[in-house]
Amino acid sequence: MKRKKINCETARNFSVEKALEKLGHFPKRTTEQEAWFLSPFRSETQASLKVSRTKNRWYDHGQGIGGNVIDLVCRILKCSIKEALEFLSDAIPINIMEQRYQWDTTAINIIPCTNIKIIKVQDIMHPALIQYLNSRGISLMVANTYCKEVWYRYKDKTFFAIGLRNHKNGWELRNKLFKNSSSPKSSTYIQNNNKQLIILEGMFDLLSLAMLDEDLLDTSDILVLNSIAFINEAEKKIETYDFVHLYLDRDAAGQKATKYLMDRYKHTIDKSSCYINHKDLNELINHEKER
Repeated sequence: MKRKKINCETARNFSVEKALEKLGHFPKRTTEQEAWFLSPFRSETQASLKVSRTKNRWYDHGQGIGGNVIDLVCRILKCSIKEALEFLSDAIPINIMEQRYQWDTTAINIIPCTNIKIIKVQDIMHPALIQYLNSRGISLMVANTYCKEVWYRYKDKTFFAIGLRNHKNGWELRNKLFKNSSSPKSSTYIQNNNKQLIILEGMFDLLSLAMLDEDLLDTSDILVLNSIAFINEAEKKIETYDFVHLYLDRDAAGQKATKYLMDRYKHTIDKSSCYINHKDLNELINHEKER
């Protein structure tokens, strides 16, 4: 299945922050409203590129330039708008219009990368992946508890990444430069035969919670959605538990999903207050690391 092309109007909705991460640039400091990066256009020691999380715009104070995500990709990659749209299309394994949130998988259009061939799976040991984990505040021991080092081929090239297996044997794949997933894409369900379920949004939410409170994970069943689109899968499991704790992102998507589940299921509890000034758990632990 070919990845659907996106137009300029749709591409502008793609997160500037996530585009920077895909290009290998990560924030030096963050607040609920903004994120600050070292400028990708020059060498510097003080972050001068600001991303507004509310407006989804960027501004480089050193050069006095800014704009939307398409402007950013064009400038960093020195490419045309058409090439920037291709980059952003490839960066979106889940159709960006999942923000519509009918929680209807026929409307959400989940698109994993079907051209990925898994070559090798082993414990995480590559120095680049260990360095990436360190940059995200995750210990190697915790990462190896839940994830693997996955080598895969894509378009005749070999890549390696941190992989989280889903319950259909597909993989969520992350490294410093790329965020991808192999087919079939689904949620990750870890059963420990407990009466309490923890629902998280992504791989690094799981790893971050393990860093903060591994005993909690050991005494709970765990569901990592791997995409907000899999709320329907979560609903099938929620009814079988006495308590359900929600650790979803504190962005518009995550908060809407949290409200949806809490309105439908009275035994769900919103736990995002523990990272109230941050987008997610990983941002919280990285903020604590810098203090």
